[in-house]
Amino acid sequence: MPRVLVVDDEAAIRRALRDILEFEKYDVVEATNGTECLVKLKQGKFDVIVLDIKMPQMDGMDALDRIGILSPETPVIMISGHADIDTAVESVRKGAFDFISKPLDLNRLLITLRNALDKSTLIGEKKALQKKVNRKEAPKMIGKSEGLTKILATIEKVAPTEARILITGPNGTGKELVARQVHKQSSRAKKALIEVNCAAIPTELIESELFGHEKGSFTGAAQQKSGKFEQADKGTLFLDEIGDMSLSAQAKVLRALQENQITRVGGTKDLNVDVRVLAATNKDLRVEIAAGRFREDLYHRLSVILIEVPALNDRRDDIPLLIDHFNRQICKEYGVVPKKWEDKVIAQLQELNWTGNIRELRNVVERLLILSNDSVTLADVQQFVLPSAAAPAKADSLQQLFQQFDTLEDLQVYIQQEYQEHQPV
Repeated sequence: MPRVLVVDDEAAIRRALRDILEFEKYDVVEATNGTECLVKLKQGKFDVIVLDIKMPQMDGMDALDRIGILSPETPVIMISGHADIDTAVESVRKGAFDFISKPLDLNRLLITLRNALDKSTLIGEKKALQKKVNRKEAPKMIGKSEGLTKILATIEKVAPTEARILITGPNGTGKELVARQVHKQSSRAKKALIEVNCAAIPTELIESELFGHEKGSFTGAAQQKSGKFEQADKGTLFLDEIGDMSLSAQAKVLRALQENQITRVGGTKDLNVDVRVLAATNKDLRVEIAAGRFREDLYHRLSVILIEVPALNDRRDDIPLLIDHFNRQICKEYGVVPKKWEDKVIAQLQELNWTGNIRELRNVVERLLILSNDSVTLADVQQFVLPSAAAPAKADSLQQLFQQFDTLEDLQVYIQQEYQEHQPV
C-alpha cells in the first residue's frame, strides 16, 4: 500500500482525508504541523506528502524547504485555504509537485496523488536501473600474478565481514579497484559506495565534506548539507589518500568509528550512522605517525585488515593481460575494432620501468592505439613511448646518486673528484 503523510493543523481535515484515502487503499499517517512532519519523515519513508501551508510552529513553506533536504525525491502536494496565485507559484518553484486550494476537490486530489505516485515509482525504477548498470560496469582486477591472486583471495575472505580495511600501495596501482571489489562482494553491495579523495579537498572543507554542515555555520553555508558519512549510511565509505587528512578531521573520523555517531559542522546534535569504512594511502602511515602527522589510534582502527597492492614493476606477468584488456576497452570507447599487437611490442613494454604503474600503462596503450596504423608495432613503441620512458629512468638514477650522501658537502666533494678525474691531460 502506498504511504501518504497528511500534514494539517485541523483535525477534521486530517480525519476526512484519512477516511477517503484509506478507502482508496492508501496507508495514511497524520502530522499536525511542519515540525511533526519532519519527525515522521525521519522515522520512515513516504510515497507522497500532502502538506498544508498555514500551520503553527512551522508552516508548510518552511517544511517544504526542509523536505527538499531530507527527502528531495518525495512528491509534495501543497494545500491551503488562504492562498493566492503567488503562493502557488512559489510552492511549485520550491519543489512542490502540485498545489490544490481548499475546499479540496476530491477528484482532483486523487488524480494528483496517482500522478505523484507514478513519478515516485519512475524515480525508484530509475535508481534501480542505475545501480544495476553501475554493478555491470564495475571495473575488474585484471591479472594472474601471485601478488594479485593473494589480494583477490584476501578480498573473498574479508569482504563479507564488517572488518575495516587499509589499502596501501603506490599511486596508480588500483587501490580504488580493491575497495570497489570489497564493496561488491559485501553484504552492503545493494547500498551506496561513497568515495572521497581526501587529497583533493582543501583542509578547511574536509570536515564539511565528510560530516556535513548546518546552515550559516560558515561563510557560504547557505543551507544545511549532509556529509559523506550520512550519504554512505548502511553502505560503504572509501577514504582515498587518507594520509593527507588533517589532524582535526582525523579526530572526528576516529569518533565516528568508535561511536558510530557524527556531528555536522556548526551543529550540536549527534547523528547515528552505520558505515563500513575502507581507507587507502600511498604513504607509509608509520612514518607519518612518527612525524606527528597521523594519529596512531586512528591507524589501528582502520587497519584491522591490511592489503598492500604491488607496483606494476612487481607484477610484470600481468602486463600482457592488461594490454589486451585496455586494447578492447579503449577501442570500444572510440568505436573501432581492437588492434593487433606484435609480440615484440608486449615484450618491450614488459621491460620498461613503470613508475606510474597501471595508470601509466593505460595511457601508453591509448597513445599507441591513437598514433599507430592498423597494428601496433615495435617501431611505434620506439617512436612514441621510449623517449618519454627514458626520462624517469634518468631521474631515478639521479635520485639514487643523491641518496648515497648524507650531506650536501659530501655530494660536492664527490662531484669535484669526478670532475678532476675526467679532466683532459
